Amino acid sequence: MSQPSPSPSSPAGPPSGSSADGTPAENAPAEKRSRRRREAPPSTGLDGIGGLGAAAPDTFLSVRDLRVHFPTDDGVVKSVDGISFDLARGKTLGIVGESGSGKSVTSMSIMGLHKPGTVTMTGSIRLGSEELIGAGSETVRELRGKRMAMIFQDPLSAMHPFYTVGHQIVEAYKMHNDVSTSVAKKHAVEMLDRVGIPQASSRVDDYPHQFSGGMRQRAMIAMALSCDPDLLIADEPTTALDVTVQAQILDLIRDLQSEFNSAVIIITHDLGVVAELSDDIMVMYAGRAVEYATAADVFERPEHPYTWGLLSSMPRLDRARTDRLRPIPGSPPSLINVPSGCPFHPRCAYADRTGGLSQSQRPPLDEKAPGHYAACHLTPEQRTEIWENDIRPTL
Repeated sequence: MSQPSPSPSSPAGPPSGSSADGTPAENAPAEKRSRRRREAPPSTGLDGIGGLGAAAPDTFLSVRDLRVHFPTDDGVVKSVDGISFDLARGKTLGIVGESGSGKSVTSMSIMGLHKPGTVTMTGSIRLGSEELIGAGSETVRELRGKRMAMIFQDPLSAMHPFYTVGHQIVEAYKMHNDVSTSVAKKHAVEMLDRVGIPQASSRVDDYPHQFSGGMRQRAMIAMALSCDPDLLIADEPTTALDVTVQAQILDLIRDLQSEFNSAVIIITHDLGVVAELSDDIMVMYAGRAVEYATAADVFERPEHPYTWGLLSSMPRLDRARTDRLRPIPGSPPSLINVPSGCPFHPRCAYADRTGGLSQSQRPPLDEKAPGHYAACHLTPEQRTEIWENDIRPTL
């Protein structure tokens, strides 16, 4: 990955009006503001707090400083708390993290699927030339299906049980195309055949419960791609499928992306899935991006302790049978009361090596290596020593 501005999949830099720990500059004493202006290095990467930066010319989806908060009786749930990324056509971004890290909320925000009045969204989501934050429901509805589509993780609940699979594809297609029902049904058969459903002309009139799990997921993909969208979001597309069907679904998504030249976002907790499909990977924790790099860099030289933990807890075929997996201790934090400083520090085995910074200051997502961004207070020497001596030998 290259620098943020020229790269379509590189993140933006930290906001010029905030300090590294997220304190607005206007609230700081005058001499401290002056010192920050003199000492602050140029912005080079996506900030864990947010960040603004010019998108590359070939960027199709541009997300800047996205925050998605849900007011509740117990407090504000900060499901997404300032993330930025770019995505170009033909490229795939993998978003990984544990449950509750904000992955699906991010995708629902892009698709405009949050119920009005229940959520506060700020920042910017640009799909081509269209700004989605603040856009009217009719505007987003016109874009949804035609220019952006989503594959949900549970096709049985995502598809209506009272309507045939073909009827639902026809409905989606006619929404954005002025065609007759017979033409739309012919297109539905073609799409089902394209995603590998045998005897598509007869299965088009079957109901979702008459399909197997893998076939339902294929039908869901057919529905999502029926209008040739420019952006495809796949939210846990292989959940509850056996490994052979998983491989088939991943191959199908890759082949269809190549055919349609779509931009693709893969959302998953399975690092094996993102290794198979992704060009770039964004690791999320507690609603924030903690690492962002090319897929090769994330797997060959990860820079964040949370990513180390994900890799160490992943089963591998080349691991000795006597080797034990190393789970990440503890649980993800409450998104109402996110820990101060680095949100991962209560679970991090190396937080005590930062001289208290991990507990007190929120780390920005800085460029640790060319095109490789991580939000961590450990020094380069510490990260290298830990990776070479503690983490890499166990993988």
